[in-house]
Amino acid sequence: MPSTSLRRQLLGWLLLPLLPLAALDAWVTYRSATETATEVFDRLLLGSARIIGEQVRVEDGVPQTYIPPAALELFESVYRDRIYYRIASASGRLLLGYPELPLPPRMLRAEEVTHFDARFRAEPVRLVAFAQPIFGAPAHNPVLIEVGQTLNGPRQLASAIWLRSVTKHLFLAVLLVALLFLGLRRGLAPLLALSEQVRGRTPGSLEPLAAAGVSAELQPLVHSINDYVRRLDEHMSAHSRFIANASHQLRTPLTVLNTQVAFGLREPALAEKDDALRAIQQGLRHGIRVVNQLLAFSVAQAQRPHSSGQISNLPDTVREVLEGQAAFAQGRGIDLGCDMPPVALVAGEAGMLGQLVSNLVDNSLRYTPVGGTVTVTVASDGKGTTLLVEDDGPGIALEERERVFERFYRIHNEDSDGCGLGLAIVREVATSMQASVSLSDPAAGRGLLVKVEFGAVQANNRVEIRAAAVNEPPMDVMPTESDSRTLNAFGRR
Repeated sequence: MPSTSLRRQLLGWLLLPLLPLAALDAWVTYRSATETATEVFDRLLLGSARIIGEQVRVEDGVPQTYIPPAALELFESVYRDRIYYRIASASGRLLLGYPELPLPPRMLRAEEVTHFDARFRAEPVRLVAFAQPIFGAPAHNPVLIEVGQTLNGPRQLASAIWLRSVTKHLFLAVLLVALLFLGLRRGLAPLLALSEQVRGRTPGSLEPLAAAGVSAELQPLVHSINDYVRRLDEHMSAHSRFIANASHQLRTPLTVLNTQVAFGLREPALAEKDDALRAIQQGLRHGIRVVNQLLAFSVAQAQRPHSSGQISNLPDTVREVLEGQAAFAQGRGIDLGCDMPPVALVAGEAGMLGQLVSNLVDNSLRYTPVGGTVTVTVASDGKGTTLLVEDDGPGIALEERERVFERFYRIHNEDSDGCGLGLAIVREVATSMQASVSLSDPAAGRGLLVKVEFGAVQANNRVEIRAAAVNEPPMDVMPTESDSRTLNAFGRR
């Protein structure tokens, strides 16, 4: 897409209001030119009528007159107009001229003058009527003198006056455009200087722009760029820390694995080799878990600005997670239980919702001491759905509860082999689902209570839940012999 010049845009917006003004000015100028030309020729017509009126006299009681050459010489020009005249007595008797020439719209008194437009012989004409008094012959007063002219002269004179005026205005308009262009160029110089300042920065430089000397109109732009640079710096710093921490989290188990492999290769005894293999297996599990959590965190970050538009049943997700964690809970002697309705809908993709629940349950199981208790509760009403994960572990100090959502931040390092990404993933997934996460103390006073609050699902977004899921038996039913392995994990409800 071709770039658009800001200077041209500003010039265009400045000149745009001038277009109707220019059209209005042209129309007003033409009206003024027409009025001027009409007034000029009206004066000529009146002068001609007065010259004719001076020749009127009474002979033998009858008014007499003639047309002096001077009365017609007034109209000699290149316009080649036709001149018409008519002289009539007060009684209406034609003394001289064209009898069919139109009469004025009203009777005139002595010395009264009127100008009017009419048509004569299929042509528009401009006429003057003058009532010439005759002294010494009151019976014949006044004599009506009419002089008319076709409109070629007035029209051409009006066009000439208008053209000269428009030419001057066009010259002024061109001069105005040139001055505006120079003014805009000078006015945009600070913006161009700011652009050069940004272009001249070295790659990777995130220093704020200098706001001193910048015009008031550009101050908001400079502040916005500086704010963006600050946020970009924080973002890049966070990514750098993430990469460094991720490298450390992966380098450490790989180094340990290399040492264990070397030890196993050196030991001739099978028992020592088996010990080394078991240690390698444990290190690989930890490394796989770190990689999986890194991938989960990346996916959660990628989906953070987006809304999937999917609807999931939270109890189904919780049930799957608890089934997957049952063996781990049983191995540590932890009482893992749940309390939830068959259906509680939340807006979000089931896979990401599973990551959220899995990381919360996994964190509780890892930090809860042997023989402890972990309870997952789901509550739903018209305002939304709430997920509660409660344990009786060491808990988290009040001043640490916000920092634990940072990537790779860990507490109780001696009690867990976690990598510090669990709660960070929970925060990212919750944000992508427009849910909130909070940490507090349980009612018993010991341990940690994690609350995730989901918004209400709109009625037009609800999905149908299978009848089998609604009618599914509660999770605290008596297990069969094959289920005895998970009795401790699901003994409570």
